[in-house]
Amino acid sequence: MKMERIAFFAGSFNPFTLGHQSVVERGLRIFDRIVIGVGINAQKLAAVDVEERVAAILDVFGDDPRIEVEAYSELTWQAARRMGCTHLLRGARTVADFEYERTMADANRNLSGLETVILFTLPEHSFISSSLVRDLESHGADTSELLPR
Repeated sequence: MKMERIAFFAGSFNPFTLGHQSVVERGLRIFDRIVIGVGINAQKLAAVDVEERVAAILDVFGDDPRIEVEAYSELTWQAARRMGCTHLLRGARTVADFEYERTMADANRNLSGLETVILFTLPEHSFISSSLVRDLESHGADTSELLPR
């Protein structure tokens, strides 16, 4: 029996931008489902609009049964594990963002065993490790959109 591949996309402190929408849409090409996590942190002003951000995400993806939206207040990898996710999905806008996300991906893998897929908001700059590509393909995922041409 094929294991369902569920990615956790954390939009903790950023508004849900068109770039994030692109990352989630492309993530749906390789994962069966995506849980979009909206972080709750009372010490961050951006977190006070959690209900508005959840509503905005549902306006975009509310008709897609492969998308869930959940608020969370624990560490990202802990929320992902609690929600049954098998991977983390992250977006990067710049090379600096990518370097930060890659560092976090290593930390999350060491803490939780969860692999991270990092997609640039511009598809042509996206990154995915070759070992993860092989793993995704062995489960029937189409990774052609993730690889440089």
